This record gives sequence, structure tokens and C-alpha cells, in this order.
Amino acid sequence: MEYVQHVNAVRQQQILCCQCGTPTPPNPSNICIACIRTQVDITEGIQKQAYLQFCKSCERYLQPPNYWVSCELESKELLALCLKRLKGLAKTHLVDAGFVWTEPHSKRIKVKLTIQQEVLNSTKLQQTFVVDFIVQGQMCDDCHRREAKDFWKAVVQIRQKASHKKTFYYLEQLIIKHNIHSNCLNINQVHEGLDFYYSNKQHSRRMVDFLNTVVPCRMKTSERLISHDIHNNSYNYKNTFSVELASVCKNDIVCLPIKVARSLGNISQISVCYKVTSNLHLVDPFTGKTAELTTAAYWRNPFSSLCGLKQLAEFTVLDVEKNRDTLKSKFCQADVYLMRNNDMSGSDAQFHCRTHLGHLLSAGDTVIGYDFTTTNLNDPNLELIKKDNIPDVVLVKKVYGDKKKRSRKRNWKLKSLPMEKAHKDDYDEFLEDLEEDREYRSVINIYRDRAKVNASESDIEDAPTVGLEEMLDDLQIEDQEMNSDED
Repeated sequence: MEYVQHVNAVRQQQILCCQCGTPTPPNPSNICIACIRTQVDITEGIQKQAYLQFCKSCERYLQPPNYWVSCELESKELLALCLKRLKGLAKTHLVDAGFVWTEPHSKRIKVKLTIQQEVLNSTKLQQTFVVDFIVQGQMCDDCHRREAKDFWKAVVQIRQKASHKKTFYYLEQLIIKHNIHSNCLNINQVHEGLDFYYSNKQHSRRMVDFLNTVVPCRMKTSERLISHDIHNNSYNYKNTFSVELASVCKNDIVCLPIKVARSLGNISQISVCYKVTSNLHLVDPFTGKTAELTTAAYWRNPFSSLCGLKQLAEFTVLDVEKNRDTLKSKFCQADVYLMRNNDMSGSDAQFHCRTHLGHLLSAGDTVIGYDFTTTNLNDPNLELIKKDNIPDVVLVKKVYGDKKKRSRKRNWKLKSLPMEKAHKDDYDEFLEDLEEDREYRSVINIYRDRAKVNASESDIEDAPTVGLEEMLDDLQIEDQEMNSDED
């Protein structure tokens, strides 16, 4: 009896449609769903077809009015962008949305939508439909300026008064590692430096801030008025950031001003710069004492290097007497007896000097240094030093074999900016500095050279090399044909 009452109660919940007489659940309109759909279309007023602007160069989509966003196919970001482009969708309640699979190269994006809306006396009607988005190609403003290569609003001019370009090669690797040049329109190489062109002032500011953290430099700004609209009081400027790098580089011999030498712990005025970061790191070649000169202190009393790499002479080590008290320190003090190679006068004169390279040197090695006995320098700081306090020779670094052999056996490579390498000799010197100084190369990315993958062993004895654990594999993405599920 209870079962019969329950069946009757279920039957009582059904009513007849006032139009077609079909039994239907009760609703405020007393009409079945089929009849409501014939009378009302809640998708009316919503676009069934829309357009998306896509930049092929940077692979970004346009979000009106003028903002470009990066979205992957069938991602949440792309779905949100598609829904914002539909007109009339805000008047309904969105229940569900999802992509319908299409060919990646079809230039069509289909989105399946499920919406609800109240119709005919507060009756809720739910309906599903598909919207077709057509992808149109349009170059964004940034890519347009980049292709033009002459439309820029800000330029960063990096200059250095030095006889070689090793500092720029090192700076180039830091820029590549941190991807600072991603927004750069063009890179122009000039006589004493580089010019980076940008489309707006904020990107150039980023470059200037980066330079202040990696190299000792100072900056000056200027701007030039291009156009002026008197109606809305708007101005169009071109900004120039002039960045001057310190003229002292790695392995340069310098003569410090007397005030600077005393402020650094009374080190010798004739010192060697062994590392360049945001500050200058100096070492006294006679005592092995190190000091760090800040950027602000350098520009208060600026100085330059005494000589360039081409002015250094080669010497052969005859004997080395190391100081035992400094064997455990970073720079080992030693007394070295030398003889100059390729002496044009034909004399067999021997030299005695103190150096900080005691860890590296032994009898028979070849070193390069600066010979003060055969040169005449016009440096105001050097003229204040007594002749008795000026050494005969100051050593800079040890030479490891032939440069050509080292170049052929080098199984690693570096990435470079889109510009020419005008000074190949300076670039080879920079690569040798990377091999000889592990700390120097620790802040840049070094990649394996697959063309020389078997050239890991060097024919030169004791020549420093870059270990495989320090190299990165250069990622190369290649398009492959898609296989079916059965394959």
C-alpha cells in the first residue's frame, strides 16, 4: 500500500504542457522544455564568431585596446581572453566553458559554452553552443619597432677608454645570462663601446641598473625633444643614457694615487687588478695584500692602467723562491729571477722581482709582465714615486703554451649578441682568462661544443681547462612529425 502511494505522489509531480500536452515537471510557465526552446533562444545577442589578433614574431595575442599577452593553446589565459572578446555574455550566467580540439595550424579556436538564463516567469533555461574564433595575423608595436631598427625612444651608450675589449666580452656574457637584451631593438658596435636601443625609457633603465651591479661605472642622462602637442600638452622625447666604465680591466697594472693607496691599508701604489665586479679588486704584487676599491671611491680619484696587453713583455723564469708564510694564502709571495725573451739588444740580462704568483710559477715557465726599465711612462701618479721604489718588472700572469693549440682543443663555447667580433685577439685573451680563473667564469654560462666534444684533452702540459661539470648543454628544439596513437 505504501509503494502505491509513493508512485501516485511521483505521478502527481508531472503536469501537462499547455501547448503540446506533454507531461513535464511543474514550472512557473507550465510549458515543457522543448516548447520553451522553440520560443526563446537565450544565446541570441551573443556572438557566435569573433576574431583574435595574433603576432607571429613574439607569439602574443592582442587584449584590447593595446595590450599584448602571451598565451599557450588551450590554456586558462587564452580561454579568459576569448571570453572577454564576446559581446552579450555578461547578460547571462556562464556555467561552463572549454575548448573544442582543432588543428594547431587551422587558425581556428573553438570554445564550447554552457549558459543559463531566466525566461517566461522566472523559469531557468540552460543551453550549450560553440563559438568560433578566427585567428588573424597582426604585428605588435614592439615587433614593428624591432623590425624597423630605427624607431627608438631610449639608447644606452656604454663606453670604456681601454686598449682592448675584454671587459665588453665579459659584460656580453652577463647580459646574455640574465637576458637583459630581450627588449632591445638594435645593438650597434662603435669604436669605444656598444649602443643599445630601446622602445621605451623603462627598458633602458633596467639595463643601466644592471650595469651598476656588475661593473664599476658612472652614468649621465640627456633628452632631446622630438615633438610637442600643444592641444593635450604631451611631449615626445628621446632619452640618452651615457654609461662610462672604469678604464681598469682584469690583469691591468695600475698606479694608485697616494690618497687611494693609503685608504686601502697603505698598499703599494703599483698594484695589479685581479678581478672586476661592481668594485675593483687589487693585489699588491710585492706583499700579496689584497684590497677592494668601491665604485664611488674610484670615481672620486679616477686613474687608468699603466699599459695594455700589447705592451707586456714575455719572460722566462730561471728560479723561484717562495715565501713559506704565504703558501696557504690566495696569493703566494715569491722572489723570481727572470730573463727576457726576444731581447732585441742581444743581452742576457737577468731581472729579480717579487710577485704574487708564487702558486703558479716554477723554473722554466713563461710569464708576461711589464718592464719598467725599458719604457717611459707619462703618468702623474708614477712621477711622484721615487725611482728606488719602482720595481724593474711586475708580473701579470703565466703563459700556457701556444694559443692556437689551446684554441683547437677548446671543447666549449659561448653565446654572443648579434654583433661582430671586431678584435679576435682580444676575444682569445678573454677565453684564456676564463680557462685560467674558475671564479671569473662562475658567473657566466658556458656551453658544450658538440663539434669538439672529443677534444677534451689538451696537448699542453699544466694548461687549465673548463671541466665538464661547469658546462651546459645548449638546448636545440626541432620540429618533429606527429605520430598517431597507434604508432
